[in-house]
Amino acid sequence: MQWIQLILALSLLVVIHELGHFFFARLFKVRVEKFYMFFNPKFSLVRAKKINGKWQVKFFAPNVDAPIAPVLDAVGNEKKDEKGNPIYRPMTDDELRALPEDDWRRYPDNTEWGIGWVPFGGYCAIAGMVDETKDATDLASEPQPWEFRAKNVWQRLCIIIGGIFVNFIAALLIFGMIFFCWGKSTLPLSHVTSGLYYSPVLLEEGFEQGDKILTINGVVPQEIGDVVQYVVIEGQRDVVVVRDKDTVALTMSEDLSKRCMAIMNEHDAQEREKARADKSYQKTKYNLIYYYTPFVIDSVVPGGAASYAAMQKGDSIVGVNGLDGLCYVEITNELAKHPCDSVTVDFYRAGEPLQARLFIGDQAKIGVLARHPFSFFEIHHEDYTLLQAIPAGIEYGWDFLMSYVKQFRVIFTKEGAQSVGGFGAISNMFPETWNWYSFWRITAIISLILAFMNFLPIPALDGGYILFLLWEIITRRKPSDKFLEIANTIGFWLLLALMIYANGNDIFKAFF
Repeated sequence: MQWIQLILALSLLVVIHELGHFFFARLFKVRVEKFYMFFNPKFSLVRAKKINGKWQVKFFAPNVDAPIAPVLDAVGNEKKDEKGNPIYRPMTDDELRALPEDDWRRYPDNTEWGIGWVPFGGYCAIAGMVDETKDATDLASEPQPWEFRAKNVWQRLCIIIGGIFVNFIAALLIFGMIFFCWGKSTLPLSHVTSGLYYSPVLLEEGFEQGDKILTINGVVPQEIGDVVQYVVIEGQRDVVVVRDKDTVALTMSEDLSKRCMAIMNEHDAQEREKARADKSYQKTKYNLIYYYTPFVIDSVVPGGAASYAAMQKGDSIVGVNGLDGLCYVEITNELAKHPCDSVTVDFYRAGEPLQARLFIGDQAKIGVLARHPFSFFEIHHEDYTLLQAIPAGIEYGWDFLMSYVKQFRVIFTKEGAQSVGGFGAISNMFPETWNWYSFWRITAIISLILAFMNFLPIPALDGGYILFLLWEIITRRKPSDKFLEIANTIGFWLLLALMIYANGNDIFKAFF
C-alpha cells in the first residue's frame, strides 16, 4: 500500500510539474512535441494525438519518430558533428505534407500525450530546447519561430520556472484544503504541564527530565517540533528552561546536531537488525525529545503478558525492575533492554500500589496499548473556512519549506549523509493503511521538496536552466546549444550518482 501511494503521489506531482512547463510554453506559442507521464523508452503503454480534429489513441505502440530530417551538405551527404552523429533539422512544410495522412509526424503543432511504462517521472518535450529528450544535434542550425530557443530570455525563464512554480502553488493549495477539510490540531507546549522527556544525548547537555522550555535563542517554541527544529536542525545554542520553580539557562554544544544524527542512525540500524531477525517486529522511532507523560493502560491485548497478570485498563505503570518514577518513554526504553526475559512491573490501580512479574517476548512488549500522550493535555483544534484555510495553508507551507532548506546544514555531514534515502525512504513516509489526510499531507510535502530540489542550480534540473538564463540576462550572452548539451550530460550523471547513492542507502538498510 505504501508503494501504491508513492507512485500515485509522484505521478500526480510530475504531471502537475510538467503542466507548468506546458502552460507557459503554449502561452508563448512554443510547440510541445510530447507530454508523458512516466518514461517510455522504445514504446508507450498509451499514446494519443489530435489529428484533423479527431483523437487517435494507440495502446502498447512503438514510439513515433520526431518530425526531423538530416542536414545535408552541398553534395547531398549528411552532415555530422565531431562525434560522427548526424545533425538534424525540423522537416519543412513540404516534407511534412508529403507524409501519409495517418503519420503523426505530419502534425507537429499538436502535442502527443502518453503514458510510459517506467513508473517514475515524466517529461514535457519542448521544441527547440536541449533537455533530457534531445541534444544539440537534434536542433536545426537556425532557430524556428515556434521553438523555445527563439523566444526572448524572459519568456524562456517563465517556461522553465513554470514547473517549480506550479509544484509550489499546488503544495500550498493542498495544505489549505487539508485545513479546510480537517482543521488543525496542535498540542502547544504551554499546555504540557508535566514538562518534557529528554533522551540521554540531551541530558548530557544539561537538561533534566520534566524541564519546561521557555525560550530558544530568545524565541518561544510553540510545539515540540519547534524544539527539534531550533536545537537540532538549526543548531541554536541558548536555551532557557523552567525546572521546578527555578529558571535555568543552558548552552548547547556545537556538535549536538551531529551527535543526535549519529545516535538516531545507530538506533535505526539496531531496529533494522531486529526486524530482519523477526519479520513481525514493529520498528520503533527514536525520541530525542517527547512529552513527559505517565504510562496509563488504555487496553490490554488478549493473550499478552499483561493479560496473564490480570492487568487492567486504567492501570498506571510507574516502574520496571525496581526503577521507579518513570515516564512512558522511559518505561518503553527500559522494557526494550529485556527481550525474551522476565521483568517486574510496578503499577497503581485506583491509588493502590501493585506489582506483577511478566515474561515479555522477543519484541519486548508487555501486551498493552497505552493512552496517547495527547489525551493528558488540552488539544488546541481550529477549524477553517475556505477563505481562512488558503492563507493558513500558504503560511504553513512556507514555514515547512524554510525548515526543509535549513535541514541541509545537517545533510552535508557524515551523519546526515547516512540518513539520506531514495524511493524506499519516501514510501515509508506514507502509512501502511490508506488514510486520505496522511496521503494529501505527504503529497503536499513531496511537492514542496520537488519544487526546492528542482530549483537547485544543477544542470539537467530546472535550476540549472535558470542559472544559465540568469547568466544570459546579466552578460547578454547566450550559452551555446553545445554547451547546454555538455552541461546537461554532466548534470544527468551527477543526478544519477545521487539517485544511486540515495537508493543504495535504502537497499543497504534493507539487507545490512
